[in-house]
Amino acid sequence: MISLEEFHLIRDYIEKHCGIYLSDEKVYLVETRLTALMFEQGCKSFRELYQKAVLDRTHVLRDKIIENITTNETYWFRDLHPFGILDEVLFKHYADEITAGRKDKIRIWCSACSTGQEPYSIAMTFREFMRENHRLRPDHIEITASDISSTVLFIGKMGRYDNLSMSRGLSEEFRDRYFVRGDKVWTIKDEIKQMVKFQKLNLQENFHHLGRQDIVFCRNILIYFSTEFKQNILRRIASLLRPNGYLFLGASESIIMYTQEYEMLRHAMGLYYQIKQNEEKHHAYSVR
Repeated sequence: MISLEEFHLIRDYIEKHCGIYLSDEKVYLVETRLTALMFEQGCKSFRELYQKAVLDRTHVLRDKIIENITTNETYWFRDLHPFGILDEVLFKHYADEITAGRKDKIRIWCSACSTGQEPYSIAMTFREFMRENHRLRPDHIEITASDISSTVLFIGKMGRYDNLSMSRGLSEEFRDRYFVRGDKVWTIKDEIKQMVKFQKLNLQENFHHLGRQDIVFCRNILIYFSTEFKQNILRRIASLLRPNGYLFLGASESIIMYTQEYEMLRHAMGLYYQIKQNEEKHHAYSVR
């Protein structure tokens, strides 16, 4: 059984390395998710596990601890509204920009993408939009999907999902149009897979190497962070967004109290955010 002192050691270690903050009510979560790892590492206590992680210069154990702690809950077209906003508002706007020659492509970043359902849902939404807007091509969009977990990224890159995963939010129409059925799994078609680029990324690290983005999905992840880190990541996303760029958060998340760099917008029953204009800030950040 984990002691409160051991919990605090591991909790602070986790927050330091990935930003996730665990309150004292989460003692059970650390105990249940790390017990097997503790024994696997030959440790007799959680304190030993912590000490071994601190001394591990390869960071392999650190990554295992984080992977065991992180929640990878996801499903297709989660909450629906963001994808309706893409289809009915944003893709129409950017299609006009592309057609007019003022833009070459739409750049979208999905942070904390888990096993890929969110970025692939965006890709399918764009493919559906293309069916009605023949002026657009697949290379008019660039989707970057990132996560801290190598395990979920591997699943996303493979694009192979079991029947349970396929039943969560995906219509039969989209399943039959964009997936190939195997004996026990469904594999997403190359036309969708090729639209998404996966990479490992810790949100605590600098992510400006991603380049300027038109749209950022940072959904259902802020709830796990401290107030200070929420403010930090929202500010860094703001510096990454192009002028008039957009941010999507989870249905239970809000920017209130954390930043004033975004304007809240509504469409139908959905909410999204647009970066407020600050020419000095955008000129200072030169990545294009």
